Amino acid sequence: MLAAQDALSKQKFKMIIKEHITANNKLILTVCDKEIIGKRFETDDLKLDLRSDFYKGKEKTEKEIVKLFGQAYMINLVGQKSVNLGLKSKIISEKDIIKIKNIPYVQAVSADS
Repeated sequence: MLAAQDALSKQKFKMIIKEHITANNKLILTVCDKEIIGKRFETDDLKLDLRSDFYKGKEKTEKEIVKLFGQAYMINLVGQKSVNLGLKSKIISEKDIIKIKNIPYVQAVSADS
């Protein structure tokens, strides 16, 4: 039973990550909470469309994602777990976050870019 709880705990923190390489060979990461992939959120002046291939990637754990943060020149974080990981990793601050239909979203650009 302990193994089942451990597996569930690890699965709960998985997010979807997609790596994009620019023409200048720079890494752009999209990190999105698994449960909102494939959905669209819209207000009068903002749209967040998570149905495109731009967000559809592979499941990764927090540890795997944090390793990639240091290599990326731009990071898009979508969803509560993904944004919380950015806050915990100190790559973003609360003031950077916008919400679209209560879904937190933020873009971070490396100062080294």
